[in-house]
Amino acid sequence: MALTGKAAVAMWWHIAPEQRAEFLDWHTHEHHPERLRIEGFRRGTRWASEDNGTGFFVMYELAAREALAGPAYMERLNNPTPWSVRMMPHHARMVRSLCDVSGSVGAGNGRFMLTVRLAPSDGREAALRTYLQSLLPALSQQRGIAGAHLLEASALGNVAQTQEQRIRGGDGTADWVFLACGYDAEALRALTASPLSPGQLAGNGAQDGQLTGLYGLSGTLSAAEA
Repeated sequence: MALTGKAAVAMWWHIAPEQRAEFLDWHTHEHHPERLRIEGFRRGTRWASEDNGTGFFVMYELAAREALAGPAYMERLNNPTPWSVRMMPHHARMVRSLCDVSGSVGAGNGRFMLTVRLAPSDGREAALRTYLQSLLPALSQQRGIAGAHLLEASALGNVAQTQEQRIRGGDGTADWVFLACGYDAEALRALTASPLSPGQLAGNGAQDGQLTGLYGLSGTLSAAEA
């Protein structure tokens, strides 16, 4: 799939097994629709970890980065519903990045999503961006893969802490995010051997310590459906 806008919110967290059923109920029936009713939000997708029983990856696709600092979004972040107040403390090890989309190629969606969190080495941003953007067209046509995308954290991420963040106890951030989605989990996992291996990424300008994860589709909603 190609992303539907020029910005995105990318998030990772863990939900304990005993909270999973209520989390999915809340996220499906209240939280996801609430977010997709905000002007500028186009599509939201939830993915559950294929590597463990507690991880989730959630992405909201936005028309433009201005939606991230707009009054409608900030109002929801600072005035969570009672159900949200109850659920937010269960978002363990949360990472949340407000991003620009610097590349997106693909058609349709896939059952699985590979996420790679990484950061450029000092002075090598252009080299890393060129390398990752060069991967997008070929990967989107590779057997088992439907699309690939590059997100870069926006300066809008450095805003005052919101009430939701205070309830969670503060969030981590990811600098850059490379995403590949498709219908074949093994084809996606193979990307972490090459061309998304730690050595290949480091050789093209990435810092050490990339974090990768494979996730399976758990729910999706468009603004028209919310």
